[in-house]
Amino acid sequence: MCIHGFTDTWRTWELALPALERDHDVLAPTLAGHAGGPPIEGPVGHSLLADAVERAMDDAGFATAHIAGNSLGGHVALQLAARGRAESVVALAPAGGWAVGDESFRDLLAAQRTLVELARAAAPHADAIVASADGRRRATEMIVESFEHIPPDLIAHQIRGVAACEAADVLLDYALGEGWSLEAERIACPVRVVWGTEDKRLPWPSAAARYRDDWLPHADWVVLDGVGHCPQLEIPLETAQLILGFTAAERSRARDPG
Repeated sequence: MCIHGFTDTWRTWELALPALERDHDVLAPTLAGHAGGPPIEGPVGHSLLADAVERAMDDAGFATAHIAGNSLGGHVALQLAARGRAESVVALAPAGGWAVGDESFRDLLAAQRTLVELARAAAPHADAIVASADGRRRATEMIVESFEHIPPDLIAHQIRGVAACEAADVLLDYALGEGWSLEAERIACPVRVVWGTEDKRLPWPSAAARYRDDWLPHADWVVLDGVGHCPQLEIPLETAQLILGFTAAERSRARDPG
């Protein structure tokens, strides 16, 4: 199971999927309220997105799964783990990890709102924007450090995806009004947390503080030097190996616990 981040779509995993699909049946849903995803049902709350992903798992016949998630999707993956739906989790820069009392997340959310507004203005011109290297750099500078290998049509899709994310404003409003929470004590499966040192959306290490100190201090932590917010786009093969190596190790331990 691969879960994308805020305003993204399932295609963020596109470059990593071939490697993942060699070893696993992969479900990569689009989150509720995002471009191509199911509509939001009911009031916006902390469990909204996890509820929708859980329904997608049920529909696909996945009682449990090895789950990878990026950003908001990483937090949703950990929510699902707390519900007992994960065999393991690889969380790539999961959202919600600021230390209690750290108000810098408000600046991040304000910047996210501005990026959504810019994407809405840019979406009709997405193909022209990605036709040049400079345009592709500007379109990806907040999510990756290296962009040259990312297909232009995928970058254009992402611009349009941000613009078409109907839930963007209500999710940002909710995040500003409610604190982040995670029933970390209920997570029984193995967890690997991966973070890039050049993450511009959730800066390392401040945006990881609560995960490191309170929620997941005993997780397997991997720090990627020089990598941005979306490793699955920037270093897809390495990211696939970080996921596959972790799931293989956990399957081996499950078969031979001694």
